Amino acid sequence: MKLCAVQCASVTGDIEANVARHAELVERAAPHDAELIFFPELSLTGYEPPLAKGLATHPEDPRLDVFQRLSVTHGMVIVVGLPLVTSGKPHIGMVVFQPHAGRLAYAKQRLHDDELPYFSAGERPLLIETREHRLALAICFESLQPDHAATAASLGADIYLASVAKLAPGMDEAYACYAAFAREHAMTILMANCVGPCDGAFGGGRSATWIDRGKRVNTLDATQEGILMLDTASLTSTVLALATPAA
Repeated sequence: MKLCAVQCASVTGDIEANVARHAELVERAAPHDAELIFFPELSLTGYEPPLAKGLATHPEDPRLDVFQRLSVTHGMVIVVGLPLVTSGKPHIGMVVFQPHAGRLAYAKQRLHDDELPYFSAGERPLLIETREHRLALAICFESLQPDHAATAASLGADIYLASVAKLAPGMDEAYACYAAFAREHAMTILMANCVGPCDGAFGGGRSATWIDRGKRVNTLDATQEGILMLDTASLTSTVLALATPAA
């Protein structure tokens, strides 16, 4: 199975512009037979917690319909990040689009203390089932918690998709965590981080892939947008596309 982690810069607060950019990146991956593509945390709005309540929407938002069409056209699972409406504070969410199937939504279960004023936590894990794999979703802070990875493994996940919005100072620690989880649980891990504006600073990039035994097989740089593909059959990873450096 060919999986893609996208490293991209979001336009702060502009869902329509980000939808268009995401669609462009999906189209870039499609000719390479990508079967799943996923984006950084809150990729459709940018990671800006104070803005989340005003931007929060629901999985059936018509602005997202393009992803369902692209999923069907290319036979691809597409996973995007955005704040999701609840009766209280919004969730940090991911919406999953699958060919000829209903949309799925996942909400981040473990929030960082800084996120508690703006968001509420999700309550259950979500696994994507394919013919070859069971893929667990994880969002930033929770993806660095040993119990979250252990729960995914206990549910039969062999691939862990970490959608993050991390700044440069935290990346070395994140790399160490993902290598340890891949080694401990014999899971393949893909991490998609943002570049560009991120909560008053800039995303640290360095999206990467790990295979079992904790071996890191490919990495993007800290500033450029790009698409990192992993072939789970050969356990090889390639860079599909790089755009200009993020401003």
